[in-house]
Amino acid sequence: MRDTTSGHPMEAPRRRSHTGLKIAGLLAAAVAVGVAAHGIRLRRANDRALVTWTDAQAIPTVAVVRPEPEDKVQPLVLPGDIDAWYEAAIYARVPGYLKAWYTDIGAKVTAGETLAVIDTPDLDQQLDQARHDLASANANWKLAEVTAARWSGLLKSGSVSQQSVDEKTAEAVALKAKVAAAQANVDRLNALEGFKRLTAPFDGVVTARRTDVGALIDAGSGRGPELFAVADMHKMRVYVRMPQIYSARIRRGMSATLHLPQYPDRTFPATVLTTSNAINPESRTVLVELVADNPNRELWPGTFADVTFDMPPDTSKLQIPASALIFQSEGLQVAVLGPGDKVTIKPVRVGRNFGTRVEILSGLAPGDRVIDSPPDSIEAGELVRPVPENPAITHDSGATPAATVAAQ
Repeated sequence: MRDTTSGHPMEAPRRRSHTGLKIAGLLAAAVAVGVAAHGIRLRRANDRALVTWTDAQAIPTVAVVRPEPEDKVQPLVLPGDIDAWYEAAIYARVPGYLKAWYTDIGAKVTAGETLAVIDTPDLDQQLDQARHDLASANANWKLAEVTAARWSGLLKSGSVSQQSVDEKTAEAVALKAKVAAAQANVDRLNALEGFKRLTAPFDGVVTARRTDVGALIDAGSGRGPELFAVADMHKMRVYVRMPQIYSARIRRGMSATLHLPQYPDRTFPATVLTTSNAINPESRTVLVELVADNPNRELWPGTFADVTFDMPPDTSKLQIPASALIFQSEGLQVAVLGPGDKVTIKPVRVGRNFGTRVEILSGLAPGDRVIDSPPDSIEAGELVRPVPENPAITHDSGATPAATVAAQ
């Protein structure tokens, strides 16, 4: 373009137009670079977040529980045998033949009541002979005493020697001793005569009669069955063999309940009376004796019973869910959270099995964080993410503990 007044070309406006275009291009390039840089930074941040999220998802999430001490009374059921408060086998003290019996099985008797009478002809003959021997000894002694007195009188006149008098006096003393011996023999046989009557040693019930009229009777025990058996059943003794693991928790006066097969819908109370204070080396059990009142005579000697003890809680024993146990070739183990939420594997010794819970005898502390239902692939040192801890282990009120103890 030229100037109309001078005729020269118009150069300045053209230069300004080119400069504006360059500036606009630079600004556009800068904006593009900024957008590209922001996109790169955003992509890198997203990549890092994705990596972090992926790593977090790779950490297994586990449920954690705390071992809890036993806090409830636990029923323990063991077999027991019921015996009479007193029970005596009646044997004959003298031989002979049974003359008569007066009480049969099931009869109630009182102390001193006659059960039977024995005919003892041999003993009667011995007693009759002993009485005659006593009479003869008495006669000889009296004669010897009279003779000694006479000889003592003759000594004053010098008709006999002192030696002869001493001999007569000693003979009288010896015959007096024979009288005492004969009297003792008569007393012994009279005492045996008293054993012709078999009597009840205490108030009770006749539980056995193993003889009959005319039967030959041998004296003493160990020569056949007893003639009668009498039992005092106003109270009953119950004997239970308790496993060694419970022996430290049994106490005198502890209550128990008896369950008898013949009374399926009833129970009978019993109380611990004493223990043997010794462990049987063959069965590793302690003998526990209980006492049960029997006012209605419903408990009989020789009865089997299931004895349920209300065992006090043992706070030294911990319990965890059975699902927390890990079964490995090394034995039973438990996964525990260590520092930094890393897994630690601990071997444990298990006691009683309560179904949903198990008793831990050793290997855990009350403050340990135990992983419940750990994955099969869990390893020591592995990082895990715990969920909020279960505040308490759920106790199954209907669970009944096993009456046996796991192998120690």
